[in-house]
Amino acid sequence: MLQRLRVRDFAIVDRIEVAFQSGFSVVTGETGAGKSLVVDALGLVKGARGDSTWIRHGAERAEIEAEFALAGIPLASAWLRERELDDAEESSEVCRIRRTLRADGSSRAYINDRAVSLVLLRELSAHLLAIHGQHEHQALLDRTRQLELLDTVADHHGLLDAVRVEASAWRDGERKLADLLALGASDPALFDLLEFQVAELERDGIEPVALVQLEADHRRLAHSRELIEGAQRVSDLLDGDGEQAGVNTRVGTAAQQVESLRAHDALLDPIAASLAQASAALDDAAAELTRYLDRQEIDPSRLEEIEGRLTQLHALARKHRVKPGDLHELHDSLRARFEAVRNAGGAIDALRAEQAESLERYAANARALSRSRVEAAARLSAGTLELMRQLGMAAGRFAIEVQTDVDAPPSTHGADAVEMMVSANAGQPMRPLRKVASGGELSRIGLALQVAAKGQRPAPTLVFDEVDSGIGGAVAEIVGRLLHRLGEHSQVLCVTHLAQVAAQADHHWTATKMTGDGQTHTSLQPLTGAHRQAEIARMLGGVDVGSETLAHARQMLRTAASGAIRSS
Repeated sequence: MLQRLRVRDFAIVDRIEVAFQSGFSVVTGETGAGKSLVVDALGLVKGARGDSTWIRHGAERAEIEAEFALAGIPLASAWLRERELDDAEESSEVCRIRRTLRADGSSRAYINDRAVSLVLLRELSAHLLAIHGQHEHQALLDRTRQLELLDTVADHHGLLDAVRVEASAWRDGERKLADLLALGASDPALFDLLEFQVAELERDGIEPVALVQLEADHRRLAHSRELIEGAQRVSDLLDGDGEQAGVNTRVGTAAQQVESLRAHDALLDPIAASLAQASAALDDAAAELTRYLDRQEIDPSRLEEIEGRLTQLHALARKHRVKPGDLHELHDSLRARFEAVRNAGGAIDALRAEQAESLERYAANARALSRSRVEAAARLSAGTLELMRQLGMAAGRFAIEVQTDVDAPPSTHGADAVEMMVSANAGQPMRPLRKVASGGELSRIGLALQVAAKGQRPAPTLVFDEVDSGIGGAVAEIVGRLLHRLGEHSQVLCVTHLAQVAAQADHHWTATKMTGDGQTHTSLQPLTGAHRQAEIARMLGGVDVGSETLAHARQMLRTAASGAIRSS
């Protein structure tokens, strides 16, 4: 239940705080006083998109905070616990939702002071309150919305989930089956082609590591003469050529001479060590170079063999339009495809068997869903028809038809479509609601549907924004009674301009617009006693309220109170 609403710097609202109670509450006020701003603020609490135009002129941001009591709303409590958004420090029976709108166009949402996305906010608020605007009945012309309303009344979420799961699984299976059929139904030569390509790559392909080694061997053999001659020249430089001492011999001599001198001066110690290391390194290099020359040879036949292999690999790569280094990966890919084609027949048979089982499960759940919808349609139709007659449509008829197509492919919403049928006047045939109802009739039928639906599936908090638009007189009084009756099961908040509706409320608030300091402000005040009588009289008589109008207002309030006592 909505316990408290705080609004700051929102449109023409400077700062208001309202403590709501259970039962049926109304908000009234002069046209333009801002009474519908309460509904707009709660719309932001539900996750509606907001923008900077909502921010009061001169303010940096607007802020709306709503506090809900969670007692009797187990789905909301469970939702908060599962997402660790419940308030562990305070009572878990209270939830706070806050929205801020900034002048730069950004907005933020908070649940129990933790920032959340609008998606999460909408999920939670769906468990807390429902808002019905004055044009909400127009949505009932959409058959999809009609089906959603019926499912809400039926409360068969488990069946809906089962149908969605099986329909999605069946669709996924159909896509896989289509892929397999396309694969197996290709040109019969495909299998032979893949088999040949796999065999060719197994025979002539090469792994990337082996290719790198082959290319290295090719470079070495192609430059073998240059390598041998160059290595010999380096060896001569190190060891000498018989006429002149080599580098290693000269460095060794230098090391010996410094070694003999360092006994007289310790500063030569590092130099002696460096020369000794250099002499040892040169000896090692000379020995390694000798071994390298012993292993080298010029082998034209091996070079010709490697060049032929590389030519073959490059030709194979060009044929398949890949790089030589990618031939091994291509082989793996073609082999996998070849195996898929070879095994397609068995996979198709297995998948068809799975699809048959999935279709059977879907059909069973869809039949159960259809039965539940038919039962809910009968209940909702009867309840709506009763209310229509109370709302001045005594000769009207109303029925919700559930049309089932058992031959339709599995759908996530089941095998049913819904059509709301109506006859507003005696002698007229039943026709679809979307084709025959006038604006006034549609408003009354829509209200009857909403009240009948919520009476069967009561929501914690229901907000109505001038849903009584276009009606008056005795029908308006009946609307007030219906909303009061709905308030026995749910918390009901209604913005209204009709005295007949306002008089039926358990609690009455009025919006007042004031001007001061060059700005316009709206306040929201509770009304009781003489103040409430005066507001009802204003709604009845306009600007000039006489004693007769006041007497009429008192009588309306007494009649409404006695009716509430009798109904309880």
